[in-house]
Amino acid sequence: MFGSKKKINDLMAQLRPDLSRESLGVGPDFPGVAPNPLLSSDARKRNAELRTGALALGVLVDWREVNSNPRVVLVFDVETADGISFRGIADEDLTITELTRLAPGQTLPVRYRPAVMDHYVALARDADPARVQQLADEIASRKRT
Repeated sequence: MFGSKKKINDLMAQLRPDLSRESLGVGPDFPGVAPNPLLSSDARKRNAELRTGALALGVLVDWREVNSNPRVVLVFDVETADGISFRGIADEDLTITELTRLAPGQTLPVRYRPAVMDHYVALARDADPARVQQLADEIASRKRT
């Protein structure tokens, strides 16, 4: 409808340089931030898969407001239970209350797709607190050794 995905991603980076791959700190394999994830079938599919993805911990590095809904892009340094670390990007709709509580350095549970590893993550709002604590303990014990 609008041309190739590469052109759309390049357009988004031109319109919002703060959402470019370079600005977000991800590599060239990152597909980019969708201009409107509700209209993108790829984004809807990705978000559905992320909601059931593997649990990991993300340390909030930064966030960018995309619109006043507020839709934000959250930038995380993610660590998985398997010891893999990567820069993760979450495209989320937050409430004003949630937005005001964001602070760099916060550790939040996130979900990712191990089979894809495309830098996309989603907040794991449904995560069991006991499982999150167990994951945090596993990661901390690995760092001590």
